[in-house]
Amino acid sequence: MKTILVTGATSGFGAAFARRFIQDGHRVIATGRRVERLTQLAEELGKNLLAAPLDVTDAPAVAGFVAALPTDWQAVDVLINNAGLALGQGPAWEAELADWDRMVATNVSGLIHMTHAVLPAMVARDNGLIINLGSIAGVYPYPGGHVYGASKAFVQQFSLNLRADLVGRNIRVTDIEPGMVTGSEFSQVRFGGDSGRAAAVYAGTNPLTAEDIAETAAWLVSLPAHVNINRIELMPTCQANGAFAIKRT
Repeated sequence: MKTILVTGATSGFGAAFARRFIQDGHRVIATGRRVERLTQLAEELGKNLLAAPLDVTDAPAVAGFVAALPTDWQAVDVLINNAGLALGQGPAWEAELADWDRMVATNVSGLIHMTHAVLPAMVARDNGLIINLGSIAGVYPYPGGHVYGASKAFVQQFSLNLRADLVGRNIRVTDIEPGMVTGSEFSQVRFGGDSGRAAAVYAGTNPLTAEDIAETAAWLVSLPAHVNINRIELMPTCQANGAFAIKRT
């Protein structure tokens, strides 16, 4: 049984991670901002889930988070940096600066602060796994991706650089980079709650699901301690990367 810390566990990927890992016999520390959803998750999944409210953009709260946990929950075996979001998809010159700041605060600062809070104890125990949630947006640019894509490119490079620091230690780091996925609030959040516009993203497609991503993470956790998967890029069969955009006159 491993103790697995999941950020952003109140919906989508995070909730799917929690359900899958409890099913697999592990213990889950589920974090998120929406206390009522964490409470519901704890009621659903039982005593092996610890609901622990946390906003990853609150740096002091993140720094003291592990020490504030019950003593028998403090040895985190697996950290899943799942909390993240995209806001807007208009051209960069029309974007709200506050949206850019919020994406950086969550997708970049929140992830690195959480890693910094958990990693030293993993190093001391010489054991651990960090799974970061990136995106194909960090590899393949698209119109309107600007700061979201850049934040996910950061996640990929940060993950690889962590491995460079950790070489020779029994601490693994993987960047999971999904393509089109349904079953989360991603598009609802991105389009400010416009359910019609969010639904249109997936119209006529057979996308990945949150459970597919949880299955991927479960496989990573199950691997031998000496096997590191640097990055996993996955898309549904209805999606592929496209040709370069060319504007002709």
